[in-house]
Amino acid sequence: MTFYSFAKVVVWRIFKPLYRIQVIGKEHFPEKGGVLLCANHIDNLDPPVVGITAPRPVVFMGKEELFQKPLLKTLMEKLNVIPIKRGMSDREALRKGLNVLKKDQVLGLFPEGTRSKTGELGKGLAGAGFFALRTDAAVIPCAIIGPYKPFSKLKVVYGEPIDLQEYRDNKANPGEVTDVIMNRIKKLIDEHRK
Repeated sequence: MTFYSFAKVVVWRIFKPLYRIQVIGKEHFPEKGGVLLCANHIDNLDPPVVGITAPRPVVFMGKEELFQKPLLKTLMEKLNVIPIKRGMSDREALRKGLNVLKKDQVLGLFPEGTRSKTGELGKGLAGAGFFALRTDAAVIPCAIIGPYKPFSKLKVVYGEPIDLQEYRDNKANPGEVTDVIMNRIKKLIDEHRK
């Protein structure tokens, strides 16, 4: 058993009863091939929650600051997190992200780039659109609907793959494609928030 698999089992056993996690739409998740998984960001616990509910292992992009403390750096590396410099174009991180998708793995992104202070969906950064346009990966929107309160229900909703072929054919810009992805995430939030 890999460290990732072990961590997934342990975290699931703690989080599932604590946050009464309900997972919706797992059937939309492709069983193979590259997947760009894009979720809203409402809490620091979003990455582990997406990691334990996604049907396949997820390689996340995480802020570089997480790699500055030795213990945390080791943990991030064991969980296959790719460090990314925030607020600037990080070519190395972009290259590593593309490689994940080209190897038919799952790349997890929070397109907003930071947690939403209000819980409302913020504007997405162009990185999500960049990955979507540069690969043939399936793009799966994911809505995390909180709040993270012990014993109240937390929903994780996986939507159907977003068909971006028209945008790829027309050489759309990354920002435009990110907006399409964010609109789909918003639609999932609106449909499942109760």
